[in-house]
Formats: sequence, C-alpha cells, structure tokens
Amino acid sequence: MIKFAKDQRLRHTFEGMPEYVRFLDEMPGVPLQDVWIDIRPLMGHERLGYPTEKPVALLERILSASSNPGDVVLDPFCGCGTTVHAAEKLGRQWIGIDVTHLSISLIEKRLKDAFEGITFEVHGAPKDLEGARDLSNRDKYQFQWWAVSLVDAVPFGGKKKGADGGIDGHIFFRSGAKTTEKAIVSVKGGGVGVKDVRELIAVVDRERAKIGVYISLEPHTEPMKKEAAGAGLYDGPTGKVPKIQLFTIEELFAGKKPQIPLMERGFKAAAREQRNDQPEFDL
Repeated sequence: MIKFAKDQRLRHTFEGMPEYVRFLDEMPGVPLQDVWIDIRPLMGHERLGYPTEKPVALLERILSASSNPGDVVLDPFCGCGTTVHAAEKLGRQWIGIDVTHLSISLIEKRLKDAFEGITFEVHGAPKDLEGARDLSNRDKYQFQWWAVSLVDAVPFGGKKKGADGGIDGHIFFRSGAKTTEKAIVSVKGGGVGVKDVRELIAVVDRERAKIGVYISLEPHTEPMKKEAAGAGLYDGPTGKVPKIQLFTIEELFAGKKPQIPLMERGFKAAAREQRNDQPEFDL
C-alpha cells in the first residue's frame, strides 16, 4: 500500500476507502471510442416487428460499460423491450415503463420466449374483468390494443388512432408452404348486438380474410351466436374451424383462444438466450 501510494497508484473515495488506479495505456486492447461501427444493424432473424427496435448487442454494450451485475437498470420508454432484454441477459435487475399496452404485451412475450422460466411483475395492465372495463372507459384505443394482444394479433395500422374500417387487429397464419392468410380481429368495449357480427362478416368478406375474431366485454346474445354460426366454417390446412369466432374478455382471461390453423404470432418470437452474469468490462 505504501509503494502504491508513492507511485501515485492510490485514490480515496468519498467514504475514505482506497482504490487502485489503472491507466488505459496499460490495459489490453483498444479503448472503446464513441463511434461504434462494429455492431451490425438488425438482421431479419432478430427483428420482432416493432418500428423503433434496436440491436440487443448495442444495449448489451451500453449496459456492460455503465453497470455491474445486480445493478438496477431503468428504461422509462422501453418500447419493444430491448433494454430490459439485455439487462436480463447480463444479470442486471430492471424496470421497464411504457405508456402503451401494445409495448407491454410485446415485452412480456419477448422475455418469456427468450428466457426460460423467467418471472416478473406487470403493473397497470388489466388483471380481471373490472380492470378491463376501467381501461375501456378511460381510453378505448388502449383497450383495443390490449384486447388485441390477448389473441396474439397485430394492432391494425400500427397503433394509429382514428377510423379503422371495422378492423382492430390482424392474425396472420400459414395455409400452405408459401401462402399466408389472415384473420380479422374486431374489439367492442361497449354494448353488443347482432349487427356487430354482421358487420364483422362483411369486413372479413371485403378484406378477403379467412376468419373473423370478435372480442367484447359484454356477454354475447343468442342472436349473435346464431349469426356467427351461420357464417359457416373455414376449411384450413389443419381442419375446419368456425369462420366467425366470438370471445368475451372473461373467456380470454380463462385461457380460451381463437382456433387459428398453424398460427403465427403477430410479433416474431425472440431467440432463446443464455444469461451471462459476468461483466464484460472492469468498472
């Protein structure tokens, strides 16, 4: 310690603890610059389909250079969750915040796809029928985006508010090796009636879709069920399924899902990851 002090190799923290001083020119490698051209842009296999997505490698470098394993990383505008993905992979704790239920639903799916057995808490998303009803009353668009996520659909128009032509979301699926079909998702937060089913049938025909999925807060009436049954069946690659399928939010909470043949999720699945709790840099 005396020799280190004489060689000006010691510094003292605010608390008085000594630290050993190292210099960049004595360390292996080349000091990291502020222009990074060695990180590849998003490749097709990494893209999840979110418009502002960043490469995981970019966020891994930022977090490795600015935090240690066990530290808490906060991303208050987390979008599709690249930051929290990188934080989980590097052994950091994390908090992600976003204003849209679309983002939160995508992040939930992303983390579960990437990290087997991961556990986390989601705050602010409806957990029961009353929570869903409250969200519908406060913001019908957020309710629609959230409800669409319950059936793994892509919101129509990429979260844009405004006229939707009776379409709130799409579910894309394969009907052959090179053929992609779609199901139309329609969400109703208020009162329901048989005219809603008739309108969905008309939209499915207009869009040349194969299936229509109707989601509502309120229970469906017998005339609605009869009208849906009268639309017939779609004969897909895995068998016949109802062309018009009705669901309540309560049924979706209970685990009921649309009958979609060879369903492809609206956002792609994240690749399975291995956690790395070791720091890449000495900080």
